[in-house]
Amino acid sequence: MATVTGASVTGAIVTAPDVRAAKRLVIKIGSALLVDRVHGLRHDWLRALALDVAEAKARGTDVVIVSSGSIALGRTVLGLPFAELPLEQSQAAAAVGQIRLARAYEEVLAPHGITTGQVLVTLEDTDDRRRYLNSRATMETLLGFGVVPIVNENDTVATDEIRFGDNDRLAAQIAVTVGADQLILLSDVDGFYSANPKEDAMAQRFDVVDVITPAIEAMAGDPVSGMSKGGMKTKVLAAKTAMAGGCAMAIMEGSAMRPLQALANGAARTWFVPAADPQQARKRWINAMKPRGEVRLDAGAVAALRAGKSLLPAGVAAVIGSFGRGDPVAIVGPEGDVLGKGLVRYTAVETRAIAGHRSGEIEAILGYVGRAALIHRDDMVV
Repeated sequence: MATVTGASVTGAIVTAPDVRAAKRLVIKIGSALLVDRVHGLRHDWLRALALDVAEAKARGTDVVIVSSGSIALGRTVLGLPFAELPLEQSQAAAAVGQIRLARAYEEVLAPHGITTGQVLVTLEDTDDRRRYLNSRATMETLLGFGVVPIVNENDTVATDEIRFGDNDRLAAQIAVTVGADQLILLSDVDGFYSANPKEDAMAQRFDVVDVITPAIEAMAGDPVSGMSKGGMKTKVLAAKTAMAGGCAMAIMEGSAMRPLQALANGAARTWFVPAADPQQARKRWINAMKPRGEVRLDAGAVAALRAGKSLLPAGVAAVIGSFGRGDPVAIVGPEGDVLGKGLVRYTAVETRAIAGHRSGEIEAILGYVGRAALIHRDDMVV
C-alpha cells in the first residue's frame, strides 16, 4: 500500500476530481471554522465562502450546504462553556444558535441573488424510507428552484438515540440523498494522514484514496479542535457512505478565505474517489433490493419506460402484493416478464385505486394532491 502524498491507496493511477466540474456539490462546514470562541461567528470568512458558492452557482452547479455551528453559536449567546454539555443544554443552545446561523447564511448569499432555505433533519429521516423519500423530494424541489439548502441536524428535538452525532456523516448521507457527485468537508485538517500529524512528525498525507481498506480505517484518529464532535474516524465513515453512493469526497483545511477557490487551485487535500457515479450507484442499490410486490403494465407504459419515461398510474393494469410508500416493487410487462424494479411513491392500496387513471385524477380519487409519477425514472432500473 502506498502511503506517500500523491499516490492512491492501491497504487493505481486515479485522477482527482475538479471541484469546478461538479454538477451537484455538497459543502460541509465545521463549527471550528464558522465560530470563534471569543468573537462568535466569523462573518468575513462566511462572506468569502459566499463568493465561492456564487461562483459555483454561476457555473450551473447545484449547491447544498451542511453547516455545523448552531450549538457553538448558541453557547456564546447563553454563556455556556465550550465543553461537553448535557443534552437539554445542547438543545437549548441549538435553538438559540440555529436562527442566527440561518440568518447569517441568508445575509451573505442574498447579495449574490441566491435564495436560501433551512432544512433540519434527524437520523430517523434517512433511516425511514418514507421520510427519506420526503426529504429527497423536498431537496430536489428546492434545488429545482435554484435555492441553496442550508442543512443541519435538528438538535433541538433529536435525542441521543436518533442523532447522527456529527455533521460529517450527515453531509455524506445528504450527498447520497440528493445524488451529489462531490462532497467537500471543510475542516481543521488538510487531508487524511497515515497518523495524526499533530502527534507523529512522520505522518504522511494521502492525495487520493480509491479504496477504504481496514488499514485505512485503522489510521483514523480523534477530534482535536474541541469545537466539533467529528474526528477523522467519522470522516472515514462519511467517505464510505459517499463512495458507496458514487460521490467523491474531499477533506481539506478550510480556514483560508475562498476555500473552494483554493481547492481548485491545488490546495492540500485528500480525495476519496468512488468507482461509479451517483446514478450508477443508485441503480445498483435499487437493483439489489428484494421486491415487496409488483405492478403490471400495459404495452403503452412499457414503451414509455423503454424511452426513458417515468411510470404513470395510467399505465398500470394490475397491482400484486402489499407494499408501502417507498418500497421496492417489480415492474412487470403484459406477458408477465420482469422489466425491472423501482421505488413506488404510493402504497399498494393507493396504487390499486389510481391504477389506469390519469395523474390529474389522483386528487379526486385519493383526496390529496399526489405526485404525478407512480415510479419516477430516477427511482427505477429497467
